[in-house]
Amino acid sequence: MLFSTRNKATLPSAESALSGRDTTMPVPSVHTVLGTPLTPPFPEGIEVAYFGLGCFWGAERAFWSLPGVYTTAVGYQGGTTPNPTYDEVCSGRTGHTEAVLVAFDPTKISYDDLLKTFWEAHNPTQGMRQGNDTGTQYRSAIYTVGEEQAKAADLSARRYGDALARAGKGEITTEIAPAGPFYYAEDYHQQYLSENKNPGGYCSMSGTGVSCPIGAGVSAPAADAS
Repeated sequence: MLFSTRNKATLPSAESALSGRDTTMPVPSVHTVLGTPLTPPFPEGIEVAYFGLGCFWGAERAFWSLPGVYTTAVGYQGGTTPNPTYDEVCSGRTGHTEAVLVAFDPTKISYDDLLKTFWEAHNPTQGMRQGNDTGTQYRSAIYTVGEEQAKAADLSARRYGDALARAGKGEITTEIAPAGPFYYAEDYHQQYLSENKNPGGYCSMSGTGVSCPIGAGVSAPAADAS
């Protein structure tokens, strides 16, 4: 039985998680908005970051709109079940959160800039929910690639946490951990809020209204003067 009466706001143990499957989810070859590939290999120099901001529809749109972002895709990350379906993730029995893969050109946009968008685009103080969306799949998360991203993410969390405290907001509950496997979501979820799919579609994302300090870690190099 897929769905159960277990508390969907509590992460399952590895033993109780759904078993998943070996087959990867087929996805479109090209990004609906950017016209770039959704899957690796990406061009030389392109770096990858992973974020969870609640419902991944609005989260993906927030990142594909940024100059310097090469491509984005939505998927599932941070849990145990390999290659889960959307229904399985929503059951609370995979441990995954809804995540966004962001492939970016660090000479055009910094990882710090991505972190600023992450913190300001949602409310990172709500635990296992985002607005009216409740469950482990809506938790706030940063999954880091390498030591530089890890340091920048940790420092940005401390600085944004200070800013939230000064504004009288709650404490950050964001999960920050090294990136594990990213499992692509179903075709219909990719670029869901784009103009040629569902431009007026549902999006629960809402920020705190508190600005995130920049300069937390990794910055884009200066442009070539030549």
